[in-house]
Amino acid sequence: MTKFVGDWSNQFKGYNRNVRLFLTGSIFAHIGMGIFMIIYNYYIRELGYSDQTNGSVIAMQSIATALLLLPAGILSDRVGRKKLIYIGGIFAALSLLLRAVLSVEILLLGTAFMTGIFMAFIQVSSIPLLAENSTEKQRVHLFSFNFAIIMVVNVIGNTLGGTLSDFFHLILGFDALWSIRLTLLIGVGFVVLALPSFLKIKEEKKLTSQTVQDRSFKSLFKTHRAGFKIIILFAIAQILIGFGSGLVIPYLNLYFVDRFEISHSLVGIIISAGQAMTAVALLIGPAVVNKVGEVKAVVILQLLSIPFLLLTAYTQNIYWAVFGFLFRQALMNAGNPIQMSLMMRSVDDSIKGLANSVGQAVFQLGWAVMGPVSTTIVMVYGAYSGYAIVFSITGVLYLAGTLYFFFVFRKQIPHKKEKQIENVG
Repeated sequence: MTKFVGDWSNQFKGYNRNVRLFLTGSIFAHIGMGIFMIIYNYYIRELGYSDQTNGSVIAMQSIATALLLLPAGILSDRVGRKKLIYIGGIFAALSLLLRAVLSVEILLLGTAFMTGIFMAFIQVSSIPLLAENSTEKQRVHLFSFNFAIIMVVNVIGNTLGGTLSDFFHLILGFDALWSIRLTLLIGVGFVVLALPSFLKIKEEKKLTSQTVQDRSFKSLFKTHRAGFKIIILFAIAQILIGFGSGLVIPYLNLYFVDRFEISHSLVGIIISAGQAMTAVALLIGPAVVNKVGEVKAVVILQLLSIPFLLLTAYTQNIYWAVFGFLFRQALMNAGNPIQMSLMMRSVDDSIKGLANSVGQAVFQLGWAVMGPVSTTIVMVYGAYSGYAIVFSITGVLYLAGTLYFFFVFRKQIPHKKEKQIENVG
């Protein structure tokens, strides 16, 4: 245990100033998003809309992100990671503010689309920023640490989201709608607090205009043909997992409320516990990589998650449902930073943003397509059979995506030589 803690402590001390600034901003942003996303489904219900509207709102955000990720990734490679993260943060916060105060359905859909656009800016730039400010030796630990921080602060956000809405409603006497709205506005405030840290990131000036002209998509493809092949292979795995994820993950809070009729606070605590379990699994992930390698680590973790997913699908006991949810959440997500590290070391710096954007885009496509499918199945078949069906379909898709990943990437991708990273600050 001492060695484990010492290893992580030494890793953190080795991260440069840009990494530390980004992680600080990420903490505030994900607390805000954790508050917002745990409670926003209830907000739409309180406005009097059906769960199909909930599905449409989630689909609009996912469609926007999927559409913008690819151009945003190319833009990130050209103008810089910091600019896109900062601009994305400003307008994402604005879109969340509008979503918290508007109530007309078409405006809810439009602002969800706006959130999706600007979250794409942040998503495509974050992993390349960390990759460019770290060495290959640091990277699996750094990505795991980044994902773990996201999980931990989501615990805080999810818990705050559930408890604040109940506090405003049950203790202070606000009606249900305003209790949720005030909670959403607090979430927006945390997102705004992330912006100063993002602004302080220092980034080397990007390529000259002449060099940029030489970096057309066609010339990039010719120069990095092998890298593009790897991007496509990763994307196929991501779309299978994304379709499965899109069926269940956006609606886990509704699953617990609909099947077990529990309070918002308790749902927030359960979802938060899932994030905490994931954080622990993420920190253990690098040790699994050291034992069996990156590809086998991803495959083992994802396969182990499927029985717990099916337990959650079919149980009528809330304790077993929570148990299954916690372990599925932890095991399935623990492989994400390992995959990102593998991807980032497999492609050149000049297409890292593109590589990340393609993977994210196809994953978001799964959420966009499957969101309305999931809500329709649950409405038709009810809270037990409906969720059992969608969870089972997710299990099949997870299995297919995991087996595909193993057979395609079981031969380890060779390591690339990298430039030295300056430890600023």
